[in-house]
Amino acid sequence: MNILTFEKRHIKEAAALALANYRDERQVVKELPQLCEVPDLNGFAENGLGVAAFENGKMIGFLCCNEPFDNAFRATDVRGIFSPMGANAAISKNRSKIYAAMYQAAAAKWIKTGAVSHAVCLYAHDEELQRQFFYYGFGLRCIDAIRPMELIDCELCADYDFVELPKAECHLVYPLHLALYSHYRESPFFMNRTPETQEELMVSSVQEDGRYFVAKQNGELCAFLKISASGETFAATGNSYLHIRGAYCLPEHRGKGVYQNLLNFAISALKREGYTRLGVNFESFNPTGRGFWLKYFAPYTHSVVRRIDERIVQRGFTNG
Repeated sequence: MNILTFEKRHIKEAAALALANYRDERQVVKELPQLCEVPDLNGFAENGLGVAAFENGKMIGFLCCNEPFDNAFRATDVRGIFSPMGANAAISKNRSKIYAAMYQAAAAKWIKTGAVSHAVCLYAHDEELQRQFFYYGFGLRCIDAIRPMELIDCELCADYDFVELPKAECHLVYPLHLALYSHYRESPFFMNRTPETQEELMVSSVQEDGRYFVAKQNGELCAFLKISASGETFAATGNSYLHIRGAYCLPEHRGKGVYQNLLNFAISALKREGYTRLGVNFESFNPTGRGFWLKYFAPYTHSVVRRIDERIVQRGFTNG
């Protein structure tokens, strides 16, 4: 096996591998849209941080990443690097060995950028690869999931009202937004993210064309669901797929079917507009959220993460 730096001349073979891996996952997760191509890989060739594996002159795998970024996961003080869905793939034979060799070569590049948080998006049902990354010290962190835009089976909540907020009233969700960030800091989350100000929340909602669906009891907001067109995978694209970008229910209203009814209210409205799929991304270490989302959505990616001792950067890493 030869491991080379990923270059533009590798893009055609890499795109075919990435599409084949996506189609394999789609055999399991039927809700995923049928796609004929993966996103442009040129950017991954330009940053010089990717690798490609070859055997007998044929590409058998590739592993690329986005540019390094500071404040990994918006909750740490270290630099991170991420290989998104479609930026890595391999043939079916000896996949774990191929990825093991590719990560060893790619990680040597990544650490030289100062990135000590390494994240790789894998398909949820590729258990062989997840075991290999486990051996390399990775753990599960984020999950992408999808469902058809169809109602879920639940009892009605007669004591609650469900509405979509007008754009001018989106600021009303701000107290729940703060409660969500407070929830992030609790065990076992331990994510010390800084919440947006009310003004920043309004600006970001406009930029994302975010829509807020809320549940009310006696006129008081008790839960919200933020939905936009932007997702975190290339499957979450097109004019038929929408994505949940924020969700929270006050603890005293949980277990009453409020969120199931809120989700159904949003689904009914969006289906009338012609949307056919709804996606969500969530942290695997959020027990409440994970239990809810996996009950109603089918997972299709598992993003695994490794945090390396940053002192290796201070001491100056050399490979060989």
